[in-house]
Amino acid sequence: MHIHILGICGTFMGSLAQLAKSAGHRVSGCDANVYPPMSTQLEQAGITLIEGFDPQQLQPAPDLIVVGNALSRGNPCVEYMLDQQLAYISGPQWLGENLLRNKHVLAVSGTHGKTSTSSMLAKILDAAGLNPGFLIGGVPQDFGVSARLTDSGYFVVEADEYDSAFFDKRSKFVHYFSNTLVINNLEFDHADIFENLAAIQKQFHHMVRTVPSTGTVIYPAADTNIATVIEQGCWSQLQAFGAEASDWQYRLKAEDGSSFEVLYRDQIASVNWQQSGLHNVLNGLSAVIAAHQVGVSLEQSCVGLSDFVGVKRRMEVIYQNRGITVYDDFAHHPTAIKTTIEGLRAKVGGDAIIAVIEPRSATMKLGIHKDSLSASVSGADQVYWYQNPAIDWDINAVASACSVPATATADIQQLLQMVVQMATAETHIVIMSNGGFEGFHGLLTERLGR
Repeated sequence: MHIHILGICGTFMGSLAQLAKSAGHRVSGCDANVYPPMSTQLEQAGITLIEGFDPQQLQPAPDLIVVGNALSRGNPCVEYMLDQQLAYISGPQWLGENLLRNKHVLAVSGTHGKTSTSSMLAKILDAAGLNPGFLIGGVPQDFGVSARLTDSGYFVVEADEYDSAFFDKRSKFVHYFSNTLVINNLEFDHADIFENLAAIQKQFHHMVRTVPSTGTVIYPAADTNIATVIEQGCWSQLQAFGAEASDWQYRLKAEDGSSFEVLYRDQIASVNWQQSGLHNVLNGLSAVIAAHQVGVSLEQSCVGLSDFVGVKRRMEVIYQNRGITVYDDFAHHPTAIKTTIEGLRAKVGGDAIIAVIEPRSATMKLGIHKDSLSASVSGADQVYWYQNPAIDWDINAVASACSVPATATADIQQLLQMVVQMATAETHIVIMSNGGFEGFHGLLTERLGR
């Protein structure tokens, strides 16, 4: 079958393209911006890429068009597709119906930590010899790719709450036939498509309704927003963790979370790994619980987790020299920013931490979280906020309200100069953005490398 993908260079759609190719389909696709690293991955997989949305690319008609959720009415290919009554489907629906329906699907959802937890879970299952397939919204450094298809009966999928397509406003995760479902946490986000927290909880409730009675829903007992979802109706097994009465617990052996124990009833096993921060401990715990549902022992899981390398752009060290360390992190929500900085602080103690933050997500651009941003950076020693052209609210007010020294700027070169001047020995610079940040990462590491 010839499958043509509209909007192929996004992380999800690009990964989907590679899975479809692995499944034996002829795959092509287009996007407005065809550039590395995704374009390189796709071309190496033998997938034909077209720059732009000229409808001529749909002549002759492919057997099926998979439409990315970034595409909308008015797009030339979308209009031609509809006018000519060509066969089309959303990416999540294609994934569910063609690759996931006959697998045991381990889905990882939640506002924060989906990519990290999915990567941890895939690593655990792989280390246990289960050879899982996976589709993850990032690149696990343990595998080097964001997706793979295997002949295993197990598949790990990052279950995103974003909408499926312009014609299907349900969240992606309702299409995934989840058997083991992790809900890590739940907060208000994606303000461009959700009016409020209740609207997000409704979608999570829809997902919970798809889990079979023999399946399991795993969640932190203390999260009241998730509890509200569960109370709306759940017909599956429930596995809460973290509360005193829960079967699953953790115990820190190192304050920074680099060493901890997992406790399950009368069993105890230890994890000693490269990660830090309580949020990663909780991510790891939920991954261990999920793996346990498919027969991986506690000891096996903790051995696999101890070897977990990490995920690109999740506190990824991109520069280290002369006592200066630079990290690339994807945090783009006040809670994620706060936990990332707290985790780094626990790891580095009294060393200087410089946080460089670009509010870039759709929710950030709308200014929804601006009142919470100042408090999220209190664990840093110096904060620099970058006001990209899409931000039309007063980021200087956020900087002024910070309890630690903070500066805002709309000039990338000025930002670069300020950060370089502050970078001395024993300094940790964490760059937080869910986008390209005007190439700031490369500019900074190049300047420091001089």
